[in-house]
Amino acid sequence: MDDLLERLREELPADAVITDPDITGSYAHDMASFCAAGSPAVVVLPRTVEQVQHVMRTATALRVPVVPQGARTGLSGAANASEGCIVLSLVKMDRILEINPVDRVAVVEPGVVNAVLSRQVHELGLYYPPDPSSWEMCTIGGNIGTASGGLCCVKYGVTAEYVLGLEVVLADGRLMSTGRRTAKGVAGYDLTRLFVGSEGSLGIVVKAVLALRPAPPPQLALAAEFSSAAAACDAVVRIMERGHTPSLLELMDRTTIEAVNRMANMGLPDSTEALLLAAFDTPDAAADLAAVGELCTAAGATQVVPAEDVAESELLLQARRLSLTALETIKSATMIDDVCVPRSRLAAMLEGTSAIAAKYGLTIGVCAHAGDGNTHPVVCFDAADEDESRRARESFDEIMALGLELGGTITGEHGVGVLKKEWLARELGPVGIEMQRAVKHAFDPLGLLNPGKLF
Repeated sequence: MDDLLERLREELPADAVITDPDITGSYAHDMASFCAAGSPAVVVLPRTVEQVQHVMRTATALRVPVVPQGARTGLSGAANASEGCIVLSLVKMDRILEINPVDRVAVVEPGVVNAVLSRQVHELGLYYPPDPSSWEMCTIGGNIGTASGGLCCVKYGVTAEYVLGLEVVLADGRLMSTGRRTAKGVAGYDLTRLFVGSEGSLGIVVKAVLALRPAPPPQLALAAEFSSAAAACDAVVRIMERGHTPSLLELMDRTTIEAVNRMANMGLPDSTEALLLAAFDTPDAAADLAAVGELCTAAGATQVVPAEDVAESELLLQARRLSLTALETIKSATMIDDVCVPRSRLAAMLEGTSAIAAKYGLTIGVCAHAGDGNTHPVVCFDAADEDESRRARESFDEIMALGLELGGTITGEHGVGVLKKEWLARELGPVGIEMQRAVKHAFDPLGLLNPGKLF
């Protein structure tokens, strides 16, 4: 320990090396439940690429594991500390280095907060689409590490679609550039995509070149009430089948609606079984909403309420953004699942989740990015109740198994981390896991980067 601290301090300022256990303990884990975490030996807060390189060279020389972190808003344990590790927190590397309206790129450090970037590019008439629900807190580096998504994915896609190039510090401290800043380019293997979603297990992202879009018109939204989740899912199928491309298509079940109402007095219709929110940011958004409203009615909507203006639309969308927070108020703990299925199987996913909740006697609320089939079943339980905690974990596993049975994936945007290691192996199979481990070994032969995550 003394040798580690001495070497780290050779090229790091004193305030960048934290050893106070009361402080380092707060860096031990992200926001996931049921995920083991160790006690870090030290927390390092670098401000430059050279400082990150020094940390990695030191870690390699002394064979000390390194756990990269952003804002720790993740939901899979991917940022959890290993026992005796160096926690490498990148939140101080928070500069927006460039915004180029001609090339439509932003160049940023990993600690830049998503909302900060989004607002700055918006001032220049540009748009950075990925918007996780934690966008006011989460960092771009964390978004890249977990390949995060958000409410707008149905039209604009996930983080991977917007990362053009990276600068990465490798396990031995070398600096590598990947990708490009041009509109297109196909030189060599796509190492940039390889790092997106790697959860800090292959290298430390210290700079990113991000693609931007022209800012769309303000979106208008509607809310459609349904007497069953199946009817709401039927509306989703009709909307996508007819070729509509909403900027947002979200679903909230009755449990979620009631939770949001209790927490925020939103006045949502808690008598309904499912609420579908659709939005368009097209030049004729009102006409698009009208067409979608007709499809919702044909699918059995009991009421369709289009927002009259942008402010009313934002109020509806705020209700959806509060969903996960509201569900967390039901019990002392939650497990937030992240299962993505084909849109055509969305109804089966929701019906199956409801049956699992009944089987285990638990409250499980579901909010979903319905337009891309990404469901977030939230298992609510009392962490102090051993039996209820056991049932919560078993229900969580059954939900993931259901997703795979329906042709889906165990995670659409939250990542694998610690929480879903066993399920990643089931989804990929032994050959897939073997090849993933081979990639890991090529970049990190000593196994020092974020050990124990993914597989």
